[in-house]
Amino acid sequence: MTDFATPRRDKVCEILDWAVSEGGAPSVAVQIRDDDGLWFDCAGLADATAGAVRVPGERLHTGSISQAYTAATVLRLAAEGRLGVDDTVEQWLPGAMTVNGHDGSKVTVRQLLSHTSGLFSTDMALEVQRRYAVRSAFLEHRYDVWQPEDVLRAALSEPPVAQPGEAFWYSNGGFAFAAAIVEAVTGNSFESEVDRAVVRPLGLTGTFVRHRGDTGYRGRHPRLYSKLFLKEGVRPEEVTPDNWPSLLEDPKLPPLDTTEVNTSAWWGAADVVAPLDELIVFFDALITGSLLPRAQHDEMWTTAPTEGAHWLANTHYGLGVYELTLSDGRRLRGATGESVGTNTLVLGTPDGRHTLAAHVANDYSAFPVFDKLLEAEFGAGGFGLDPGPGL
Repeated sequence: MTDFATPRRDKVCEILDWAVSEGGAPSVAVQIRDDDGLWFDCAGLADATAGAVRVPGERLHTGSISQAYTAATVLRLAAEGRLGVDDTVEQWLPGAMTVNGHDGSKVTVRQLLSHTSGLFSTDMALEVQRRYAVRSAFLEHRYDVWQPEDVLRAALSEPPVAQPGEAFWYSNGGFAFAAAIVEAVTGNSFESEVDRAVVRPLGLTGTFVRHRGDTGYRGRHPRLYSKLFLKEGVRPEEVTPDNWPSLLEDPKLPPLDTTEVNTSAWWGAADVVAPLDELIVFFDALITGSLLPRAQHDEMWTTAPTEGAHWLANTHYGLGVYELTLSDGRRLRGATGESVGTNTLVLGTPDGRHTLAAHVANDYSAFPVFDKLLEAEFGAGGFGLDPGPGL
């Protein structure tokens, strides 16, 4: 038996109700798998206008959880002998990383997937901020289509924050470079390679990577809401990882429906759509090693601390995934995905026998909910409640 007890879930149900009645969530859904099977519950409305409730199997924009799919795809190619995780960017994308002090001959695939490449936080790029950070700009640009070269250019638009391999610094741009390397290695689209390496082997019929012009879900989904916008008139040049909370718009403003948005600006980093049950299948496969050969599984779960990097407290990051240390010292494995209006969590025990997946249909109230859910289900919480920008 796992060392985590599986209590009755009355407390989980209470937290779901609290999340909607007091915690600010429009809706929340949870799916849990343990030795007793699958359990699902929810609160709030998936669509307040239609009066629709949340149901199992809903498609969700998983945000940065997408990075685990990218990492698994790269590691599958490594298992096939088609690339090495210590290959450099320059080997596969000659000349692609040669501006603003970056040197692709010193940055490895491993560093791209572990946020140790030295790339800055790409969501802080001026072009990203100009298009999406202010409410009025988001409304104007929400359907913009970014080409791969646009995403890579944004990732390189600031000098390195550290030397390659020197420090953890969260950067979606590293996963855009990883996606570009997948295409260079295979000659196929990144999206089709994720399908080949991950989706089809696991039988994930509700999971897909959005193609460049896609804003859809291919099935039933909840409405999503955001109010994490900067005040009108704030200049992107003024925003830093330290001061961004003080520049946010009045929290009393009504949230904006952000359900439909083009995610090509986050290519390789935040473009996977999946239901909770299939997220559990995917992460159980990553946690137990049933998707990747042992060598690549060990690479994925070789982790390093993230402290001091404007990111989640109490975490050790691997390749596209992390371990969370709970307040009692035990660890869970999984990932978190925040994007505009959506926040998703998947964490499970290292033996793969007890996994929780949760989704909150906004981007401004999820982490207190997640922490309470972990405490109710696993007996201890672990998150700091201010994760910073870009999960």
